[in-house]
Amino acid sequence: MSPQVLLDGAIAGAMIGLGAIGVTLTYSILRFANFAHGDFLAWGAYFALAIAGALGALAGGLATPIEPFSFGWSLPLALLLAVPLTAGLALLVDALLFGPLRARRSAVIILVMASFGAALTLRSLLEFTFTSRPAYFTSELQIALRFGPVRATPDQLLTLAVAAVLVLLVHLLLTRTTLGRSMRAVSENPALAGVVGVDVRRVVRFAWILGAGLACVAGVMAGLLVQIRPQMGLDLLLPLFAAAILGGIGSIPGAMLAGLVVGIAEAATVQLVGAEWRAAVAFVILIAILLLRPQGIFGRAD
Repeated sequence: MSPQVLLDGAIAGAMIGLGAIGVTLTYSILRFANFAHGDFLAWGAYFALAIAGALGALAGGLATPIEPFSFGWSLPLALLLAVPLTAGLALLVDALLFGPLRARRSAVIILVMASFGAALTLRSLLEFTFTSRPAYFTSELQIALRFGPVRATPDQLLTLAVAAVLVLLVHLLLTRTTLGRSMRAVSENPALAGVVGVDVRRVVRFAWILGAGLACVAGVMAGLLVQIRPQMGLDLLLPLFAAAILGGIGSIPGAMLAGLVVGIAEAATVQLVGAEWRAAVAFVILIAILLLRPQGIFGRAD
């Protein structure tokens, strides 16, 4: 496997890992697989696209590329606004759909099927609002930088750095803060956590906010490096779940590491077999980990 394949896979895996963190948080705290999570990535990307376009129209200088990157200050500012908007969307979906179902003590399969419905609705709203045509944050061309045997654009290197910083911050949040300890307590036993004074509803809300915020960043990264489409969340859904399960449900470093594994496996498949088999890689990894080690790399066997 060439060093270039490893780098390309790591770049793709950084986006997958960030999205997988939201999947693993939702599953460990809310106890169901949220198949609408991929669409939060797409909505975050489109929120940032709309805001960046508006800022560029209001102040043309904000759209001027920041050397050596392909985007201007309008995109970072748009991301800062898109994150709370995506988090608000996740809270709205929870308040309208998942919250009432939890209050009725609905079975897990009901929550899972409801998430399928939410995913279809969110995707359809995106297509209705923005059409199905691909969109781009920028049309600027970049010259790849060479580092020995590998090449990467400044945008790609930036996404790797952003992903690393965010994973470190989330890990510190969950291990060094009171809120993080409360989240870990709820993931272990919600009823017991409530008995000892943990505000379970607050933890649930924060899990949605954190997961959706990271999904927004991952969506913007994917849109910056590839393109923005209403179906982008659906395309990333299987790799997200493969990474979340491979890393071990509830493990933030595990989700990121597994995202890198999935990304590198996809890049290697494209080089060795062909691009048409790329989508099958995450499925094969998912089936293998469920058969061989269902608890994942950093997970614990029940």
